[in-house]
Amino acid sequence: RTRARDLRKALTPAETALWRLLRDRRLAATKWRRQTPLGPYIVDFVCFEHRLIVECDGSQHAENARDAERDAWLGSQGFRVLRFWNHDLLNRSDSVLATIVSACGLPF
Repeated sequence: RTRARDLRKALTPAETALWRLLRDRRLAATKWRRQTPLGPYIVDFVCFEHRLIVECDGSQHAENARDAERDAWLGSQGFRVLRFWNHDLLNRSDSVLATIVSACGLPF
């Protein structure tokens, strides 16, 4: 079994930035899980309470057709998917945070 400490070590800079955003006080009431299997996929971050998935899009999910298929399947399971480019996570964190907070239906 993977320990939380091992997962923290495996984070990319963009994932670290996203993890910090998900720990923002405005999202304090939400619980996020990282690298969670859902059916045939492993999602970057998921909040089951809000049925929301947040993905870091560097080179990992760069194919539009594959992303569309993945998002369609996740949507059929009742999840909404937000994708952010690594550049946005590292350089436009306020905008990313506002989008996530809004998707959770929380005031910004």
